[in-house]
Amino acid sequence: MEIKTVGIACDHAGYPLKQFVVDYLEKKGYPFKDFGTYSDMSCDYPDFAHPLAASIESGEVYPGIAICGSGEGMCITLNKHQGVRAGLAWNKDIAGLIRQHNDANVICLPARFIDNKTAEGILDAFFKATFEGGRHERRVKKIPAEAKA
Repeated sequence: MEIKTVGIACDHAGYPLKQFVVDYLEKKGYPFKDFGTYSDMSCDYPDFAHPLAASIESGEVYPGIAICGSGEGMCITLNKHQGVRAGLAWNKDIAGLIRQHNDANVICLPARFIDNKTAEGILDAFFKATFEGGRHERRVKKIPAEAKA
């Protein structure tokens, strides 16, 4: 994967894991843009997912990392945007397949269900993987919603 600037966003439940991920990105030398949240105070994940998604769509950041308690809230919100393909990963094998088969541009992490070591393995696999194209490209092209006449 060619990394431009990694976008990262989380809610309060994902904040502790986001702090670990920020350290991970710094150690790897990956530039990043932090869309918040910036504390563990209760907040609403869409407030951070939508700006990340808009930045992915505009090309300002690529790829993205989104973190919330289950990972699902962020994933659901991000996938409302036509230019985003967000996938939930709880292990490194899933993370690799999300890139290889679905050309995901955002990985969602379930902070309440993985530890830092698992998160590191997931991110390593996601960043290492490349989209396989072929039959998968045909499928990915069918994802965007088409306007109904």
